[in-house]
Amino acid sequence: MAIKKKGGGGGGGANWMDTYGDMVTLLLCFFVLLYSMSTISDAKWKAIVQSFNPSSLEEALTVSGNEGPIDGDDNLGTDDMLLGPEEINPEDIEAALQALFEALSQFSEESQMEDVIEVTKGDGYVFVSFADAVFFNGDSAVLRPDGMAILDVVVAALNPAAPYIDEMRVMGHTAQADPNRPNRTEGDRHLASDRATNVLIYIQDRCDVDPARLISVGYGQWRPVDSNADSEHRAHNRRVELLITGKDIENQLGDSLEQYQSVRTGEASLTSGADAAASGGTETSGGAETAGGAEAPAEPTG
Repeated sequence: MAIKKKGGGGGGGANWMDTYGDMVTLLLCFFVLLYSMSTISDAKWKAIVQSFNPSSLEEALTVSGNEGPIDGDDNLGTDDMLLGPEEINPEDIEAALQALFEALSQFSEESQMEDVIEVTKGDGYVFVSFADAVFFNGDSAVLRPDGMAILDVVVAALNPAAPYIDEMRVMGHTAQADPNRPNRTEGDRHLASDRATNVLIYIQDRCDVDPARLISVGYGQWRPVDSNADSEHRAHNRRVELLITGKDIENQLGDSLEQYQSVRTGEASLTSGADAAASGGTETSGGAETAGGAEAPAEPTG
């Protein structure tokens, strides 16, 4: 009796296709699951785009359809997230600086510290000068507790003005110990810089101003406001100062961060906030006016 040969694949030839189809379906479900669990941060994407091409942010916002602040993201600058440029007007900026000036002036008067805290207001800026004894012990850059209490008041006054602040510069100064001989360069510069930096760190950790807009500078002994002939006059030269400038939304480069990007790419020349402040008149906490840039406290001469 002849034996019948079985077919090459028989009726089970489609079984491998079923297994393959099941595997592809499972892989598809797996990737869909991964995608559904992932989150896409528009804010972080914008930050990446801007880091490669700062001028592309505006175009990226238009393409993505996100023209306003992103909820839940704190990494792109506090002031820019709180208010967009179209929501700020010059009157708001001036009102914020005036409120800051009045708050600090009132504190100086009520605490009877006019001799150690001097507050000045000019066109687009507020200038505050502190005698260093209120913040530091002699030859020390460690903040004193009473200095921290004063900085807490400064922070409380700064926070409402945060969206309108272009830049806050903390400036450290020393006195020339010997009127006939300059201080040792290394110690002089380090002490001035460390004092300014420690004041800035204390403020930055507690205020709402974008850290990118906070700068510390150590001038050392080279910008005195008085002689170094005796201890009383030298005390005036030992000081920490704050120069707080408002945004200039009517100027294409009225924003210090825009200035930085433009200078970095060779598109414009840098204009200093301190220089801009020094070019206008000033109003002291007592209400007096000082005319002319040469008299502005932002640029004392030695």
